[in-house]
Formats: sequence, C-alpha cells, structure tokens
Amino acid sequence: MQTQKKDIRALTKEQIRDFFVANGDKAFRGNQVYEWLWSKRVHSFDDMTNVSKTTRQMLEDNFVINHIRVDQMQKSSDGTVKNAVRLHDGLVVESVLIPTETRTTACVSSQVGCSLDCNFCATARLKRMRNLNPDEIYDQVAAIDNESRLYHDRPLSNIVFMGMGEPLMNYNNVIAAIDMITSPEGLGMSPKRITVSTSGVPKMIKKLADDEVRFKLAVSLHSAVDEVRSQIMPFSKSFPLKDLRESLEYWYSKTKSRVTYEYVVWKGINDSKRDIDALVKFCKYVPCKVNLIEYNPIDDGEFQQASPQAIEDYITALENNGIVAKVRRSRGKDIDAACGQLANKNEAAIN
Repeated sequence: MQTQKKDIRALTKEQIRDFFVANGDKAFRGNQVYEWLWSKRVHSFDDMTNVSKTTRQMLEDNFVINHIRVDQMQKSSDGTVKNAVRLHDGLVVESVLIPTETRTTACVSSQVGCSLDCNFCATARLKRMRNLNPDEIYDQVAAIDNESRLYHDRPLSNIVFMGMGEPLMNYNNVIAAIDMITSPEGLGMSPKRITVSTSGVPKMIKKLADDEVRFKLAVSLHSAVDEVRSQIMPFSKSFPLKDLRESLEYWYSKTKSRVTYEYVVWKGINDSKRDIDALVKFCKYVPCKVNLIEYNPIDDGEFQQASPQAIEDYITALENNGIVAKVRRSRGKDIDAACGQLANKNEAAIN
C-alpha cells in the first residue's frame, strides 16, 4: 500500500546508498538519486533521467516523494506573493515572497498552525496540527526561489523563518532543513542570509548557541515589561524577561552575533515612556538592532496601531542611546501576507 512507503527524503545520502547496495546495485546510484531529490528538486522518480527504468521502478515500489504543491498563489499590488502550500496529507501552510529593489526574501512556515498563543497574531488562532518535516520546509524555499527567478529574474537572496509556527518548537526539523538549504548539495545559500525568528524560548536559544549555528537570530519582543509582554503573549509567563535576557547573553557570548528585536507598537498597550525606557534598558544587555514593525490588524480591533508620534519617540530614544532602529513597513497587506496575518484564509485551505 502507498501509505507503507517511506518518504525517501527522510533518508540520508548514506542510507540511500545502503539501499542500493542491499538491492545489488552500486553505491554511487544513491549519490545520483540524492542529487535529483535535493539539488535538482524533482517530484517524481520518472524525472530521474540518468537512472534506468528498472531502478526508477524499484524506487517507486519502495518509496514516495512527499513534495509540496503550491495550490494557490496571490500577488499583492506591491509585488509580494503569498503561496498556499498543500502538504502531502492535505494540510495547508502559507509562505511569502517579499521583493525589494535589491533582494528577494522568502518568509517560510515551520508548523501547521502554531504552538503559542500570541494575542495579536492570526496564526496563533489556528491550533498547532503538526510540525513540518525538513523537506516540507526546504520545498517552500525552493518554490519561492523559482518564483523569484520567474518574476524578478534573480535567485532568492534571503530567508526568514517568520511564517506560521514557532521554529524553536520544531527545532530538529528546522535545523535539518537549514542544513540542506545551506549545503552545496541543496540550495547552497549562505547561513548569514537566513534569520530564524522566535517568540523567545530561552532553553532553545541556548541550544542554538551550543550547536554553533551560523544563521541570524531574531526575537519577537514587543515589550520589555513582563506584565505587558505576558498580556500580549500569554505563553511568556513561563519565560520571563530575566530568563530571556540570560539566554540572549549566552547566545552572544558563544556566537558573537547580534540579535534583532522585532517590536510592534500598539496604541494604549506599549506606547508609553515607561515602555520605551524598558526597551532601551533591555537593548543594552547584548549588541542588537530593533525593527519597529507596522501593525497589521486581524479583524477584531483589540490591538490598534500606535500613533506616528509614538513610533518616533521609540526611534529617538533608541538612537540617542546608540541602538540601531528601523521602522519596517509591512508588505502584502492587501492579500493578508503581512506579519501576523498568515491564517489560511485562502480558498485552498477551505476546499
């Protein structure tokens, strides 16, 4: 039965080589198949043209390639593209291509739904159904790379793990996906062009440091006052700012890589002088930069975008203290592709 076949991309190159040896073939055949699966990104054994028909049939009899399918693509007026990605089991996640004049960035998902409960985020309202496998994460990036080449005549330049899900709650699969994305046998991208964004899980941030990862780290901070942060992100009651600070100090001591704080300012929630002063103080613990993010409403009006003056007050205070700060304008709002808006509203998720 089809369901008993193993996903061949769950195997290492050595395991595929061993499979061929065990079936009376040469080990190098495994190298050929591995290249087709990852570097050449084929979705069918029939497309492996330098492999004999008999060998392709043997692969078909024993394995499947659980590739993704872009079911629906929406294009924003600003050039942003949102993909509704159908997984092999019928579930849907979303990924986004964000173009600028100088780069194209893939925003990819790591879970179907999300493990956490951030009140301002549409994805958090979806229950976490499962973690994505490494190949499913890889496929999102490969699909966006193809779109970047098609629509912008250049390869994908950057990747951010800021789509659906909390990447550090799917740690092993995210790391395995990044290993393949950065491998010469995969997409060959530089790890310095990859940013993993977390809501702040101290234990896992320390694990990143211990594992000597080479990609960049971003933290969705949104408040440097514990009671305010736990109001915005209830799960953070289990991860107070003191623990987060300690994990980030550990991260920097091991990696010497500065942290990016993602920070949305909301009216009446975190737009006071007290909030600004707390952020400035928190930013002094480790070298960092701050992205102040334009808020994208998710229908209910509980959270409202802060005034331009509040944003300006943040920028002034941060810059006066030597902290790099930028206002990041959200893109793709007209197709619900902006930060915090990924919630499978598309028809592909409904059908």
